[in-house]
Amino acid sequence: MAKDVDLSSKEWRDLIFEGRNKEYGAYELRQKSAGRHNKSMIIVVIGLALIMGLVLLFQEVQRIIAEADIKDEASQELVTIDTSAAEEEEPEEENTKVEMEQPEALPEEILNTVKVTELAIVDDSQVTAEDEIKSQDELAETQTAFGQTNFDQGTDDRTVVREHKNEVIVEEKKPEKEEVFRSVEQMPQYPGGDAELMKYLSSHIQYPAMAIENNVQGRVIVQFVVTKTGAIGEVKVVRSVDRDLDKEAIRVVKSLPKFIPGKMNGQAVNVWYTLPVAFKLQGAN
Repeated sequence: MAKDVDLSSKEWRDLIFEGRNKEYGAYELRQKSAGRHNKSMIIVVIGLALIMGLVLLFQEVQRIIAEADIKDEASQELVTIDTSAAEEEEPEEENTKVEMEQPEALPEEILNTVKVTELAIVDDSQVTAEDEIKSQDELAETQTAFGQTNFDQGTDDRTVVREHKNEVIVEEKKPEKEEVFRSVEQMPQYPGGDAELMKYLSSHIQYPAMAIENNVQGRVIVQFVVTKTGAIGEVKVVRSVDRDLDKEAIRVVKSLPKFIPGKMNGQAVNVWYTLPVAFKLQGAN
């Protein structure tokens, strides 16, 4: 019997609260519980419906996008044109150069001349084509100059010939080679003196391996130009010991820093400088 009782019904509620203070909160809660339950069910149903609608809408949008992509791919495939055949049909560009015929260049413009023949009574057999007598009208109409012979490989423009005659050929003068002195009033000096120069050589010389194996040693005499700026100029070996030692001596000399340049009459000049470069193996006598 208790199972068939509806606890939310009005009869059950009135029976429970009969003779009690109905203004108490419990009565009001039970009175409105049915409405709250119904509203909750409606909200839950509506929420589920909205979620299902959103899911279906999202799936539909995904389907539409996928179909659009498929249509785009299909349209791209239809528009694709096979250009391989067109490329084969196109004639290859011939790398030909159009050579223009250049007129024969004469060493200079020569004025054409017309031979003026002097009249003389001679035998007919002695008359040649070159001696053809031109009439005065022909000579007046032509712009060609008069001379002792016919010449038609030049130009009739006399101003051109005058321009050529007035041309002046200017030859460029080659710069004179600066003098290099052997001895000057103030010889070039290495910064710090000869002691620093020898120190530099000993610390920078790399003894050639082949010379070490062959036990080659000695003193290479090198001459080089100290320019007016103090830089190292031309370098040469004046006394050789060994090819490898000579090369190493030249290399070290070319690496020297700037000298204090030599001077003549108070002016810096180029000066030859002689330097012995000693190669000595350790332990050798």
